[in-house]
Amino acid sequence: MMSQRIVMRTGEALVEGEFDYLCAEPEIVIGELDGPVGQSIATLVGSQVKGHTKVFAILNSDVQVRPVTLMVSKVTVSDNRYTNILMGSVQAGIANGVLDAVRAGHIPMDKANDLGIIYSVWLDPGVLSVEKVDHAELFRIHREATVRAIEKAIKCEPRIEWLLENQDNVSHFFHDLGVKGEL
Repeated sequence: MMSQRIVMRTGEALVEGEFDYLCAEPEIVIGELDGPVGQSIATLVGSQVKGHTKVFAILNSDVQVRPVTLMVSKVTVSDNRYTNILMGSVQAGIANGVLDAVRAGHIPMDKANDLGIIYSVWLDPGVLSVEKVDHAELFRIHREATVRAIEKAIKCEPRIEWLLENQDNVSHFFHDLGVKGEL
C-alpha cells in the first residue's frame, strides 16, 4: 500500500550543544519530487552561487541518501576550513539523520525515492575560531536536529491549536535580549 501524497511540508528544529558552534538549526521543506519541491531542487542545483553552493547530503562521495536531500547553507561560505567542516561532519550528520528518519518511520520507506528535502543548514561561523572542533558532537547534533525537523514536518508540528494556545507563553530568545538592551 502506497503512503499518502506529501505535496509540501515544512519543519524546523533546534539542537544545542555545550558551545555556540555546537548548534544545529535546520529549516526544511519536504515533498514529492514531481511537485513544487522537486522543481525547486532542480532549480537550486542548476543555479549555483559562489559562497552558497548547494550539495546533496551524502554518506560519503558517491553515496547519496534517499530521499534526495539538498543542503543549502544559511551562511556565505568563503573559507576552506569552514567548507571542510560543513561538507564533512555536518553533511555526514545530516545524511545519517535523513536515514534515521526513514528507519524511524517518519518518512515512509515506500516514499524514499519519491520525496525530496531542501535543507537549510546552519553552521556557526564562530567554528573557525575554535582550535579543536568536536567533530563527533557536531555530527551528533546535526544528525539529531535532522530527525527532529523531518518528524515535525511530516507531523505538521507544532499544530495550529498548540500555537494558538501557547502563543503568549513562548518567547523569542533574541527578541528578549533586544528588549533587555543586550543586543
